[in-house]
Amino acid sequence: MTTPAHATLPPDMLHLIRDIPDWPKPGILFKDITPLLRNPSGLAMAVEMMANPFRGQKIDLVVGAESRGFIFGTAIAQSLSAGFVPVRKPKKLPHTTHAMEYDLEYGTDRVEMHVDAILPGQRVLLVDDLLATGGTMGACCRLVHKLGGEIVGLTVLIELTFLPGRKSLAGFGDVHSVVRY
Repeated sequence: MTTPAHATLPPDMLHLIRDIPDWPKPGILFKDITPLLRNPSGLAMAVEMMANPFRGQKIDLVVGAESRGFIFGTAIAQSLSAGFVPVRKPKKLPHTTHAMEYDLEYGTDRVEMHVDAILPGQRVLLVDDLLATGGTMGACCRLVHKLGGEIVGLTVLIELTFLPGRKSLAGFGDVHSVVRY
């Protein structure tokens, strides 16, 4: 496993994030969180470490990106006594949606949110499992702004600091990451 440059997870829990070389394609070192998710204390600690910086900040809604953002987002919403809003890939939500495109390495992708998911002025925390280039999270932030939400911050379990994710999210709010590689 690659040694993280920074971690707030206890060292004895870092082994719950395993490296999968060459997945989903050659040259990628995938950070697999499924061992952490199946470990009750690891999952609980991750949720607490992601939520704690935002306690007392009157979060109305937690917005989670498909699909692992749903896992952490609902748990963090419950922990902060907030509601949860899913951001999904195209044509997965049943009601009228707003969509936002974002750039991928080779092409574009799109995420959607219900048009009535956020009311103007609601305080929003954005959640995902991993911050790499910031494309998905940036699109989610633009959707929140489009609906009039106030972004309080962004929280992720893992940040890949050698990619421009944090820089690409400048201006959207404070970015908190639990483990940085």
